[in-house]
Amino acid sequence: MAETQQIIEAFDARARRREERREFFKNAMGLAAVTAAGAAAMSFTGEAAAQTAVSEVDVLNFALNLEYLEAQFYSYAAYGVGLPNNLLTGGVGTQGSVVTGSGTGMARQVQFSDAGIAAYAREIAADEVAHVTFLRAAIRGTGTSDSLIAAMPQIDISGSSGGAFAAAASSTSPSLAGFDPYANDDSFLIAAYVFEDVGVTAYKGAAGALINNKTYLEAAAGILAVEAYHAAIVRGALYARGIATPAISTAQSDITAANAISNLRDSVDGSSDLDQGLTTSSSSAGTVSNIVPLDSNGLAFSRTPAQVLNIVYLNPKSVTAGGFFPNGINNGNSGLRSSAAN
Repeated sequence: MAETQQIIEAFDARARRREERREFFKNAMGLAAVTAAGAAAMSFTGEAAAQTAVSEVDVLNFALNLEYLEAQFYSYAAYGVGLPNNLLTGGVGTQGSVVTGSGTGMARQVQFSDAGIAAYAREIAADEVAHVTFLRAAIRGTGTSDSLIAAMPQIDISGSSGGAFAAAASSTSPSLAGFDPYANDDSFLIAAYVFEDVGVTAYKGAAGALINNKTYLEAAAGILAVEAYHAAIVRGALYARGIATPAISTAQSDITAANAISNLRDSVDGSSDLDQGLTTSSSSAGTVSNIVPLDSNGLAFSRTPAQVLNIVYLNPKSVTAGGFFPNGINNGNSGLRSSAAN
């Protein structure tokens, strides 16, 4: 069977298993409920939102840009190909391409040695494609026009020299210079770790705004739960492989690498020490894990949209492009295209 047909069948099977969930969003809530839940869930408050009124479509398009990034990365890692063009078009912004790089480190299908990790990659890839499809449908509403949908911007998922992953790796402490996200199971998990925690912290902001509306709160909780499951899969797998005897990791401890990524995210998203690695200290590996990053009250922490952009732009300054989005994200609201000045 052709590789393309295998991909289509895998996505179709995943979509069928999610039919009840999608019907809940479309029928029980309606578009207004979905967008209101999205607005609160993504914590669209703060300086950028105050400068320019944020519409429900702006909120959904912000989320869609991030889902484009995750879906493209996981699709390449799991299957060696990206999303079909019918999921990339839109009337907001200029449609970009996927920067895959060339030679060593180019985006490609990971040759997994662990069947479990390979299954995780395929599952999460299908989830992220479903998110792209769902958000596009929510923005389109009952019409047929894509004029309100953000087109996929240029996205850099290259592991080659000069690509976004290389820039992220060289900025970590300890340095992960030379890192190839598609080289093997461990590298794939470390690359996935770059993104997964960011989505969880962005959606966590829903609780305070939605506490008095059970319908909206339930919807936001469902979206958050999927991202949290993904993050737990990646964090748990990295930790288990990092403490395995004999060591599974081929370069350095997966725990050390993940902690370095956490340090990078913390260095660009503001002065507060928000991010947490897989252990609470260098001496706790194998004794005390930190799979679920929490505050002192046992709660997950939040990030603003501007802080999210600091991370995906790989820049602590207020900029409108960089890193995984070389030309910035596509959004009709200019206040939701800039990272924070940290």
